[in-house]
Amino acid sequence: MNVELIPYDKAEPLLDWVGLMEALEAGHKLPRAQITDSFLYRGNDTVLSRAAWIDGLGIAVKTATIFPGNPACNKPSINGALNLYGDRDGVLEAIVDFHLVTKWKTVGDSLLAARLLARPQSSCILIVGAGNVAHALYEAYASAFPGARFMVWNRTPEKAEAMAAKYDNMLVATDLETVVRLADIVTCATMSTSALIKGEWLQPGQHIDLIGAYRPDMREADDEALRRAEVFVDARETVLEHIGELRDPIASGVIKAEDVKADFYDINEGLFCRNSDQDITLFKNGGGAHLDLMTSRYILDKWRQR
Repeated sequence: MNVELIPYDKAEPLLDWVGLMEALEAGHKLPRAQITDSFLYRGNDTVLSRAAWIDGLGIAVKTATIFPGNPACNKPSINGALNLYGDRDGVLEAIVDFHLVTKWKTVGDSLLAARLLARPQSSCILIVGAGNVAHALYEAYASAFPGARFMVWNRTPEKAEAMAAKYDNMLVATDLETVVRLADIVTCATMSTSALIKGEWLQPGQHIDLIGAYRPDMREADDEALRRAEVFVDARETVLEHIGELRDPIASGVIKAEDVKADFYDINEGLFCRNSDQDITLFKNGGGAHLDLMTSRYILDKWRQR
């Protein structure tokens, strides 16, 4: 049995955002994934395992260990790997670096939605947050919207300034309301537990991309934003009942589950799309093990072609 060991530094140069989006679209033409998540806890430490099986694509099991005390010992707080298994025989095919899969899955998820929902002529993109995901968002959005200008806003201005210094076409934003009103696309990757993006700021034609909130107690946009926008998600079953961004406004009656226009499995029916240049589109990136599977299969294919 030949198991491929795929490291971050050697595999990433083989990848491109357009190729990944094509792989994600192709993956959603296959039967809907079976998905499961499990958690183990010891004090502040966590083991998260998520698995997906897609008929025709295979099986992925991604395990992450989250040890918040590790940085004090000069070790990363998050570690892990993804095991990729064959569809027909269940044989282990590859072990892929956790951080590589997570980066490309997370940002590719949002980029696919933006390519389908944002206006093609979008030329001003605001990134809210200045962490690792924000840098990857710049790479991806710059490839899909060539010639666009970027702005970055962060609660800690010094981090926004450090990020903007790396890119010629990026400015630091100081007033969030002002730049949200100006942007064609607003993409958020924060750890906020309270809404940063206010619905009253949104303008006709904008696309809002929400990545950061992944727990029931997290929000990046307020109820008014959900009320005003045409809402889309990557997968209903991994978002609507599990993530505060949608769970809270549905529970309180601000919107209904049926108000979510489409998820990626509706692409083939033409439902995952912008209907008017005046629509405000809002996409909730929830991740999900099925996207890890699609992404890791794309990575393995590129690795074998090298």
